[in-house]
Amino acid sequence: MKTENGKLTRRFPFSHFRFHIVKPMKYFPHTANDLQEMLKVVGVGSLEELYSEIPEELIFNKELNLPSAMSEIEVRRVIGQLAQENKPLVSFAGAGVYDHYTPSVVPYIASRSEFSTSYTPYQAEISQGTLQYIFEYQTMMADLTGMDISNASMYDGSTATAEAMMMCVAAAKKRNKVLISETFNPAVMRVVETYAKYHGVDLVKVGAKDGVTDMQALHALLEGDDVAGVLVAQPNYYGIIEDFSGLAEKCHAHKALLAINTMASALGVLKSPGEWGADIACGEAQSLGIPTCYGGPYIGYLCTTNALIRKMPGRLVGATTDVDGKRCFVLTMQAREQHIRREKATSNICTAQGFMCLYVASYLALMGKKGLHEVNEISYGGAHELKERLLGIEGFAEAYLGQPFLNEFTLRYSGNIDALQGYLCQKGFIAGVKAEGKADEMIFAVTEQRSAEEMDRFLCAIAEGVKESINQ
Repeated sequence: MKTENGKLTRRFPFSHFRFHIVKPMKYFPHTANDLQEMLKVVGVGSLEELYSEIPEELIFNKELNLPSAMSEIEVRRVIGQLAQENKPLVSFAGAGVYDHYTPSVVPYIASRSEFSTSYTPYQAEISQGTLQYIFEYQTMMADLTGMDISNASMYDGSTATAEAMMMCVAAAKKRNKVLISETFNPAVMRVVETYAKYHGVDLVKVGAKDGVTDMQALHALLEGDDVAGVLVAQPNYYGIIEDFSGLAEKCHAHKALLAINTMASALGVLKSPGEWGADIACGEAQSLGIPTCYGGPYIGYLCTTNALIRKMPGRLVGATTDVDGKRCFVLTMQAREQHIRREKATSNICTAQGFMCLYVASYLALMGKKGLHEVNEISYGGAHELKERLLGIEGFAEAYLGQPFLNEFTLRYSGNIDALQGYLCQKGFIAGVKAEGKADEMIFAVTEQRSAEEMDRFLCAIAEGVKESINQ
């Protein structure tokens, strides 16, 4: 709008839009008097006059083509019919998403009214339930990663890794080069590359050798003394457990930070980023009790040392005492956030991912160290058995001989991978993941969800599928 001769005039440059003038309806918040008052302020007498400059041919003067209303039972019937079109598959796939069991008590706790919001609880006095589970989440994630502190939280593991990169640059001040291993999951790599491009970060990939990071090449790049940080994955995209002995010391000797991305569940048995001497731990925490639900939701974790606390984005909840001496919880370190610093904030992360934090906190509290160890022990045994039996089927061979793995591994397949996966899908299985950039490699994963009977059926189906795909 602009003023001409003291009157407001309207300009609608988007002439390709179609407008539908809707009459006031009973569920609109504004009364007829409210509308008249607003129209009076802008200097028009009616809604028709307000839109009078819109050409008649652009106005939609008929009823919208919407289906008639349904009763609750009819809606449930329609939704149920749609749900039946979903085809549940037994998953032997991983590559970042893992089919772990969610104990029934976890969704029950998450449904409690005390834990009702995923948004930042700025009013601490009425948000104690939300603040408490975020505090517990932070405490357990810091313990799991061996770091001093955890935030709460990130959208997913990819953005958490990108934020770790940004923390390295922010801490270095005059350096903007970050090294990242090519053994990262390509999906994570693409997100990190996007962040780097639009934040002016010089992201340099470190090559891989025999499925693991080429440490010789990495050390050579550090010698330039212009690196802000190093990003490595554990286990990596191929499921291999890498050896990072001495890497943190090498990074710190050249004034660079080390960030390790780890699949969260694996931290129940693997050496933690803190034990490796890392400055930042990041990754995806979906494996901690969050079910696989057609592509989401996920939750990224980001943990660090006390020295980097002011460089870390996201929520931080602290424990304190109230005026009566009772334990309570509050938001802390808010000076980093958008609602205070605006464009100077550490990050644009706003939503706390609170519901997912609650799932993870409930899962970890229920499982404990012993339970998490048992989950990994069962997954380890299943994965190693599957690999051994797959190598006995025609067409499968070692991809990275002798490399250690936990619950995920990569094999070479001499047949048509797409045809094999299509066949197995028809048989009710998600048959691994075709490794990006590797036309003949498949990544398989096993969790505690997979039974001996499922594995037998899966292997029989593969043997049948190989006969059809080996020569395609």
